[in-house]
Amino acid sequence: MEDAYVLQLSNRKFSDLYLCFCGYSKCEPLHSFGPAVRPDYLLHYILNGKGRYYIEDVQYCLEAGQGFLIEPNALTFYQADAEEPWEYLWIGFNGTNVKEYLRDIGLNSRQLIFRSGEGDKLKHIVIEMLKDTTSSISGQYKRQSLLYSFFSVLTENINISLPLEQDGENIHIKRAVEYVRNNYFNAVKVTDIAKYVCVDRTYLYELFRKHLNISPQDYLTNYRLTRAAELLTNTEYSLGEIALSCGYQNAYSFGKAFKAKRGITPAKYREQNRKEKKEYLEEHKNQLEQL
Repeated sequence: MEDAYVLQLSNRKFSDLYLCFCGYSKCEPLHSFGPAVRPDYLLHYILNGKGRYYIEDVQYCLEAGQGFLIEPNALTFYQADAEEPWEYLWIGFNGTNVKEYLRDIGLNSRQLIFRSGEGDKLKHIVIEMLKDTTSSISGQYKRQSLLYSFFSVLTENINISLPLEQDGENIHIKRAVEYVRNNYFNAVKVTDIAKYVCVDRTYLYELFRKHLNISPQDYLTNYRLTRAAELLTNTEYSLGEIALSCGYQNAYSFGKAFKAKRGITPAKYREQNRKEKKEYLEEHKNQLEQL
C-alpha cells in the first residue's frame, strides 16, 4: 500500500517537453510497482527511506537523496525497503527534445541513477504541480514552467551515481526483451521470440523463469496489457485503436485478455482509474497544502 497523490494530464500544448503526470508517495514496507513498462519517461526522487530499482536483470539499491530514470518501453520493477520504506516524488514526461534535455542533466540509457541535495526544492515543485488541476491555458503554462524548473534544479546540483549492486547479465534475455519491445504491437508469439534469440522454446522458458521469474508468454502478455493500461489512462484512443497498438487483432480479443488479467473491462478500467484519481486528489487537497 502507499499514501499517494497523483495528477495525470491529457492536454498537451507543448511538443519539445511536456508533463504527462506527476505524483508524491509515502510507501508501506515492501510496497512495489511492476514489473511494468511505460510509454513515457519518468524521474523518481527519493525524499526519505530506501528501496530497490530493477531494470531487466540489473538491480540498484537506493536511498534518500538519490533518484532514478525510467525510459519508455523498459521493463522495470521497484520496491520499498522492509524496514525503511521510501517516500518519493515523480514526474512523467515526454517530447521531441527529451533525450537532449536528459543529456544536459547527465542521464541516458547507461546512466539511470543520480543524486541531488535539492530534495526540498524538487518536492515544492511537484506539490505545486499537483495543486494545479485546471486545464486552462494559464494552468498549462504554469505546469510547463514548473517542469522546466524541475530540470533547472537538477542541472544545478546533480551527481551521477554508479549502480551499488548488479546481477549478472544474460545476452539471451536481453535479446528476447529487445524483441518484445520492438514487436509487441505485431502478432508475435513465443516461438517468434525463441527464433529471434536462436534458442528453442523450452530453453527460453527456463531462462525467463530463472532471470525474470515469469514465463515468456506471461511477459509478452503483461507487456502488452501494461502498455494498454497506460494508453487507457493517458490518451483518448478508442478501444479498437489501443487493441491494434498493443498486438491484438480487435477490441474483443483485447477486452477478453485485459479482463482475464485485470478482472475488469478496458472501458471500466479507463472510467474507474480516471475517476478515482481525480476524486482522491480533490479529497486530499488540504493535506497536500500541508506538505
